[in-house]
Amino acid sequence: MRAITLRVNGLRHEVRADPETPLLFILRNDLALNGPKYGCGLGECGACTVLVGDVAARACCLAVSLVEGQDITTLEGLGTPEQPHPVQAAFIAEEGAQCGYCLNGMIMTVAALLLRDPDPDDATIAEALRYNLCRCGAHVEILRAARRAAGRA
Repeated sequence: MRAITLRVNGLRHEVRADPETPLLFILRNDLALNGPKYGCGLGECGACTVLVGDVAARACCLAVSLVEGQDITTLEGLGTPEQPHPVQAAFIAEEGAQCGYCLNGMIMTVAALLLRDPDPDDATIAEALRYNLCRCGAHVEILRAARRAAGRA
């Protein structure tokens, strides 16, 4: 165990952890940030997605030591209930969720996509979301929400 300094949602946090501890465990257990979800634990479902810098990353399989000192953004850091991030607002407007378990990953993936490509076409949106799993069948609404966030709806 050692002290690890993280910058999460604009705030500096120092935690004591094994350097190989998955970032997701620190976010949820130490920092009480429950936007990122534990899904598969293998980085395959996307429920745990966060932004590291401007890049979508799977927090369940990312060692906390690898993101020390970098800017990390969780779902809670995108916007507020009063001022939701445009992607969050689009998902609300399009009712882009059923159970909501995948929602964190979908929103964070679309936010990362729009940071690198503010005007993605439908194929680019679909490709970006390809590795985010949703078992409820809300894909039509999710794609509509992503299009709306990109200004295409």
